[in-house]
Amino acid sequence: MHLKRITSMNSLLSMSIYHLAKKVSNYKYHQIHKKAAEELLIKLEAKKGKINKKLIRLSDEYAKEILGWKGFAPWLYVYCAVNNCFKEGWIPDNYFAKVVLPVIDGGYGKVSDFRPLSRHLIGSEVFPDLGYFVNGLFFSKNYEVLNEEKLKDFLFKDYGFLVFKTDKSLQGKGFFLFEKESFEVGRIKKLGNGVFQYFINQHPFFSEFMPASVSTIRITSYYDDNGIVSVKACYLRIGRAEEHNVKWVSNIVVPVDPETGELNSTGFFMDFDSIDRHPDTHTVFAKRYIPSFNNCVSTVIKLHRQMPFARCIGWDLIVDKDNNVKVMEWNGYHTDIKVHEALQGPCFTGLGWEEIWKK
Repeated sequence: MHLKRITSMNSLLSMSIYHLAKKVSNYKYHQIHKKAAEELLIKLEAKKGKINKKLIRLSDEYAKEILGWKGFAPWLYVYCAVNNCFKEGWIPDNYFAKVVLPVIDGGYGKVSDFRPLSRHLIGSEVFPDLGYFVNGLFFSKNYEVLNEEKLKDFLFKDYGFLVFKTDKSLQGKGFFLFEKESFEVGRIKKLGNGVFQYFINQHPFFSEFMPASVSTIRITSYYDDNGIVSVKACYLRIGRAEEHNVKWVSNIVVPVDPETGELNSTGFFMDFDSIDRHPDTHTVFAKRYIPSFNNCVSTVIKLHRQMPFARCIGWDLIVDKDNNVKVMEWNGYHTDIKVHEALQGPCFTGLGWEEIWKK
């Protein structure tokens, strides 16, 4: 009896420690988001003037009454500052990550962090994979073990350049460009697990904006309760002249009409400062349409049907010089909806996400 009591007390103590750790983790997470939103708001107000107090009040009320906690308001302030108005249905980024995502993805989206699994899990040749490095071994795209001495010749057989992306790579980090002369097996081992992909020759449309790097079309899709996949939002990310790949901190984001593929006449830096043309090439955004956009959308819908467990996915793709759609990666966990919501939102109305916290 005494032993059972001790075991029960230990179990209760373990549960208490677990819940306390979870609360601390959530607190830190929301504080990070609060700080990021506040810093963005300061930059926006420096350019556009102080946000109307009425919009602050509406955001506070919406966060508390509809989303269940005033701590979700900071991102709503940013959305209001960008749009000069308040819109019902907006989803704050931290609400999405901590309330919505655990319910609609349940951890399955985290699989997208492991780049060597994508092509095989989703079962598509649209991923430009050449091979993989995983847990000390090199593999072909068909999971055949590769001899290290012949690895360089194998990877560069048909290509002058290749890209290596590490697992959990995000926002342009974990991206490495190699040519045959600079490629070293030892360096790959130090970088860690990841995927080798051939360097995509993008369609001339994108090179007009920036020829130095491959642009990225981000399409976010949702798998609804009836098994129907739909595109909820889209934007084009374009790199800068001094960089070999698109980096989140410096790229230009141009909203794209998810129905037609037309670029918005206005692009944005990551502080939401606006611009009507690329700052380096001076190519204007207005009245431009992404080539083969219908094919981009149909590809995303087809792929999402093959990965239905992660119900909200951000797909990073591009159209190559031959009008083929190439998917660089998919993001089932780090979907990052704040840019969508600020520039095109509310994008996720009618899905019942604002009710999830009550359950």
